[in-house]
Amino acid sequence: MSNPVGRVVIGVDPHKLSATIEVLDQHETKLGSGRFSTDHAGYTAMRAYASTWPDRVWAVEGANGAGRPLAQRLLEAGENVVDVPAKLAARVRLFDTGHNRKTDALDAHSVAVVGVRTKTLRVLRRDGELEAMRMLADRREALTRRRVQTVCRLHALLAELLPGQAKKDLTSGQAKVMLASVRPRDIAGKTRRRIAAEELADLIAIETKMKKATAELKAMVRARQSHLMDIHGIGPVVAARILADVGDVARFADRNRFASWTGTAPLDASSGEQNRHRLSRAGNRRVNHVIHIAAVTQLRLDTDGRAYYRRKRAAGKKPAEALRCLKRRLSDTIYKQLVEDATASGASPGGHCGASQESSAVDLPPHIDTSDQPLPDPHARRYAAPAPPRKSTATRTREATR
Repeated sequence: MSNPVGRVVIGVDPHKLSATIEVLDQHETKLGSGRFSTDHAGYTAMRAYASTWPDRVWAVEGANGAGRPLAQRLLEAGENVVDVPAKLAARVRLFDTGHNRKTDALDAHSVAVVGVRTKTLRVLRRDGELEAMRMLADRREALTRRRVQTVCRLHALLAELLPGQAKKDLTSGQAKVMLASVRPRDIAGKTRRRIAAEELADLIAIETKMKKATAELKAMVRARQSHLMDIHGIGPVVAARILADVGDVARFADRNRFASWTGTAPLDASSGEQNRHRLSRAGNRRVNHVIHIAAVTQLRLDTDGRAYYRRKRAAGKKPAEALRCLKRRLSDTIYKQLVEDATASGASPGGHCGASQESSAVDLPPHIDTSDQPLPDPHARRYAAPAPPRKSTATRTREATR
């Protein structure tokens, strides 16, 4: 028996503990709505409620961010799911209500309207390997943060045990040698040394886990036949983060949309006769951070990136502006490589039918870390071209009298 309603769109406003939905037909007529918890009972009730409309598409807001857990559950159940950027839903809500005040019901309605009207939304597909890579990349980042905290605590303890012998960049091997050279006799010193030994054991365990995670990520990147690691400055950790957060590169129409998503597209800040651009703090901050790491790595080595940076400096750009130019160049290189890898594997490259025509800069919630602050200026002595040798006073005098 055919469904007289036809295809419906179920707009979903997802949260950690609940999900609000609204069902619209192709004429934007409201057919139903509801609020369900995200536990097993609530999810089962929501699926049972949606089964009233066999021909259905789930439009999930932020399916790469807050809506990812629910979107993945729906994909595993065989449902059709599309990703609705939060920016599109916010625009619809503003135009529909005349204000930007939010409620879960209004959000679900806006998401459903976007799902009905926009035919180029990114269609989600199940990819267990990519999801595993994303989880392992998150785990590797968490281990990195734990290592930094452990090193800081160990450094403070060693500074008290061995005054004046602190290391700037402390390694586990150096800490082990330093700790073995001290034998305090008082109760406070013995306690301090015991805690330092425990912190050192934790540091060694964390570094072992980091090495294991890095090796697994490297194998996963190569298994996906990605050539991102061929780019100078991009190792397995950076490549895995890019692949995990990008997902399907076909959702970006061109390199400019990709640069907007990575936050490497500069913002125009020109005024009067002054023509300049400033740093963009929009986009995916995690990917922006790893691109920053790759750019700084290129500057430290004799690479094309360093030569490009020096050309920008010679053209009159300030260090921070030249670094932003290098990051945009890297973003374009990464996009080109992703498209080439997708084409070689048989997938459609970016810009083809099915790619979202809207900026996906808000797909992921901003990752607040050091990259959310203004980027540091490169060190002039390390990155700038060497200055010509200065002439002596006698030489300048002879040249002037010729």
